[in-house]
Amino acid sequence: MYGEEPVKTVDFSGEKPFHFIGIGGIGMSALAYILAQRNFAVSGSDLKSSDITQRLSQAGAQIFQGQLPENLEIFHNQEQPPQIIYSTAIAQTNLEYKAAQELNYPTFHRSEVLAGLIAHSWSIAVAGTHGKTTTSSLIGYVLCKAGLDPTIIVGGEVEAWSGNARLGASEFLVAEADESDGSLIQHHPKIGVITNIELDHPDHYQTLAEVVTIFKTFAQQCGLVVACLDCQTTAQNIAADLTYSLNPHSSADYTVQAITYHAQGSTAQVWEKGVYLGTMDLKIPGEHNISNALAAVAVARFLGVEFAVIAQAIANFRGAKRRFEYYGEAKGITFIDDYAHHPSELEVTLKAARLTLQHNQYQRVVAIFQPHRYSRTSTFLEEFGRAFTDADLVVLTDIYSAGETNTHNITGACLAAVVGQNHPQVFYHPDLQTLDHFLEELLQPGDLALFLGAGNLNQKISEVMTLLMTPVSKIA
Repeated sequence: MYGEEPVKTVDFSGEKPFHFIGIGGIGMSALAYILAQRNFAVSGSDLKSSDITQRLSQAGAQIFQGQLPENLEIFHNQEQPPQIIYSTAIAQTNLEYKAAQELNYPTFHRSEVLAGLIAHSWSIAVAGTHGKTTTSSLIGYVLCKAGLDPTIIVGGEVEAWSGNARLGASEFLVAEADESDGSLIQHHPKIGVITNIELDHPDHYQTLAEVVTIFKTFAQQCGLVVACLDCQTTAQNIAADLTYSLNPHSSADYTVQAITYHAQGSTAQVWEKGVYLGTMDLKIPGEHNISNALAAVAVARFLGVEFAVIAQAIANFRGAKRRFEYYGEAKGITFIDDYAHHPSELEVTLKAARLTLQHNQYQRVVAIFQPHRYSRTSTFLEEFGRAFTDADLVVLTDIYSAGETNTHNITGACLAAVVGQNHPQVFYHPDLQTLDHFLEELLQPGDLALFLGAGNLNQKISEVMTLLMTPVSKIA
């Protein structure tokens, strides 16, 4: 498990350059951007160019296309060796990584760089199986609007700061802390937020108990712990200093009452230790996002921010990309892109879609889901089977491997069969290449079409929309 070896120290003196293998990854790129903005020498490689690598190039990073040993030749005549940064996604057999090892360049896991930044800042680290990106983005946005000017590092792109990272001028740092590979235990923030605890990465953890151990270690290393009592696993295992809950009858420090849902989102009354603070209005849908916003309230109030400032910021927050992100409309069909890939995430996202449907003119919720990882699909097969209750139609593709070998002997067809036992309308279309034509025939005006998953399914949205908007040629 990650973290059994002693933690190496990342050099932030500016003498040693940083080189990221896989710099275009969502977590890697955020770190690279902050370092480049701080005028460190930053370079990195990725398999292909993207909007993210272009943004890094504009920030001053040197970008190489392809993960190749020759990318390291730029360091051969330098006095100081580069610090090689890699993520869990980089295999030991990666040619560029192997070359760095052979050259005896110091290598650091992505989390060690983040841990160093957290250690050198007045840091707020947001952890949890679900909701990390939205919660950390909300906290960062509120602190920005409160004039605290934080540095922000999150696992999704946010329009408010045009990407997944923002360099602030103050000592405050808001960061998303990932548990997927066990590296969560590297962090020692001033404030640690825990949204919930579930087993989500069976490729790394065997049991929920192992996940709980990681979170308990993280909590013990935080100066102050803020936790959600609505997750029973969190409530039973984490000793929190501040708590929040959607249940007004709970013992939580921050609660809500009088939740109402409307076409633009939701509103709720916020209470602090039994004292009414005021009403907050959210433009991002779903009960789960009320919870995420309540976490932001708890953190900001601890830092002394007035509730009126918090509420105004929350009301203006438009969410992170791929979190119930409005993609567009075509032929009366509304397209939504969402990163949900765990059964619990699917349930809350589809519940939010159902609430959206009730307050708009939509007629059907259509869930188009690409399963992510063979290990996750196999482990949670029965849970996935029950996760689509709030969808009127379900379309399933084959499984996105994320680099895994299919040792579980499972396919999208297996999942479709299990979902079909619980849902009356399930369509299995394994071929992404022809999915746009399939959906052209299936979708109809009034549909709310949700593209769900952590893989590459969302790349098909624009193709489907273009196909729907293309006039049909008539043969004379």
